[in-house]
Amino acid sequence: MGMKAIVIHGALDLRVEERAPATPGPEEVSIAIRRGGICGSDLHYYQHGGFGTIRLKEPMILGHEIAGEVAAIGAKVTGLKVGDRVAVNPSRPCKVCAYCQAGMQNHCLDMLFYGSAMRMPHVQGAFRQSLVALESQCHIIAPGVSLEEAAFAEPFAVTLHAISRAGALTNKRVLVTGCGPIGALAIIAARAHGAREITATDVSDYTLGLARRIGADRIINVATQMQELAPLKANKGAFDVMIEASGNEQAILTGLDVLKPRGILVQLGLGGSMGLPQNLVVSKEVEIRGSFRFHEEFALAVDLINRRRVDLTPLLTEVLPLDQAEKAFQLASDRSRAMKVQIAF
Repeated sequence: MGMKAIVIHGALDLRVEERAPATPGPEEVSIAIRRGGICGSDLHYYQHGGFGTIRLKEPMILGHEIAGEVAAIGAKVTGLKVGDRVAVNPSRPCKVCAYCQAGMQNHCLDMLFYGSAMRMPHVQGAFRQSLVALESQCHIIAPGVSLEEAAFAEPFAVTLHAISRAGALTNKRVLVTGCGPIGALAIIAARAHGAREITATDVSDYTLGLARRIGADRIINVATQMQELAPLKANKGAFDVMIEASGNEQAILTGLDVLKPRGILVQLGLGGSMGLPQNLVVSKEVEIRGSFRFHEEFALAVDLINRRRVDLTPLLTEVLPLDQAEKAFQLASDRSRAMKVQIAF
């Protein structure tokens, strides 16, 4: 029996196709995928056929923000049983390369990450009705936690890693630039890690309204309220840490103006090449730190969701059925009315 999957063939060429389901090996499980969240990278593949130098070279199943139910288990699986509800970690590092050995699994030299065209052949994604994964990739969801919430574990892990790159946030004033799903989750992550005050900027009143609801102390629409940033430049800046989630050059330039000396800028958004005001970086002794994917933070994300330490439900805009995949991608592309859109499989 076949299964349906969401396959990208090129820019704006999204198809729901039949695929043959795989059989789990001894240490693997078969998961009936129930929910899949559309990520910014999925949208890049949908809108542009890739991002930066990474381009689609063959049809690829999209998706990596997923949750479902265990449908079958391999002979050596001991920690899961059929019927268990799980969040699935889409990251499969090799465990043997120099970076894996050094505890930097997100920089694995032989990484298999669902729905990625970074290698050839592409790593097929998880927007499919049935997925085979390693037992170690599966994290059990607590009773009462919805599959929708569980599908947030992956993007939440991305922001938890960004917070770990920033260092301790206790008593720190934090600026988050860009309040799409990642920026919004970064606000929640910063709040959970003891930030004293969080300011959020964006160009969309819709996303800023949600940012306020989930814990931003101050919101500034940089398209219409740019003057509100001016007082924050006084005395060489107001913020200890900046989480940059827009990938926008102007956001970085503005942020550097309001970042304190020896402030930390964590770059999370992807935006290609951009100019950097070196004089400001030098004179303020600013530290710029990249943040890429995650490793141990996935388990932390699931744990925080399971224990009800965080509430991610305000970020879910809509859940659409698999046969409306194109509509779901179009809605997810519209920042004036959508935050996170998920697909029901």
